[in-house]
Amino acid sequence: MEISEVLIRKPTMEDVHQIVHINRVCLPENYSLQYFISIIQKYKEFSVVAEVDHKVVGYVLTRIERMTKGLVPFSAKRGHVISVAVLPDYRGRGIGAQMMRKVIDKLKEENMEEVILEVRVSNTIARSLYFKLGFHDEDILRRYYLDGEDAALMKLSLT
Repeated sequence: MEISEVLIRKPTMEDVHQIVHINRVCLPENYSLQYFISIIQKYKEFSVVAEVDHKVVGYVLTRIERMTKGLVPFSAKRGHVISVAVLPDYRGRGIGAQMMRKVIDKLKEENMEEVILEVRVSNTIARSLYFKLGFHDEDILRRYYLDGEDAALMKLSLT
């Protein structure tokens, strides 16, 4: 499929149903509509959608967290990428990488210390992208997903 220009932009409330649809099509882990609404309301500055021909074809949703040392929170903040998806017909075109770079750049602009994400250990395509973007494996989270699969906790230092 030939695609025209990809627009990477902040999500709006008008995008929420398309984002939910992409989540349902692409990922076995599904969040409630209200969860998507709350993330977009609170963190739209750190999240993006990819639009092709006025259609949302992918998204990256990110929240901001206070970092901790042990159980003690301190003033530093980090981005936590909570969900990334691109519709199957639009994969392999660099859309995921474009979205992630935009999110990482915004987190850097806002002086975040790091960005973290969890990804299925079996998702070699996504893991390869994250490694190319500079992420490294921080930990393995055993039985993280509902089906029992482990997640790789990946981290990118922004300082």
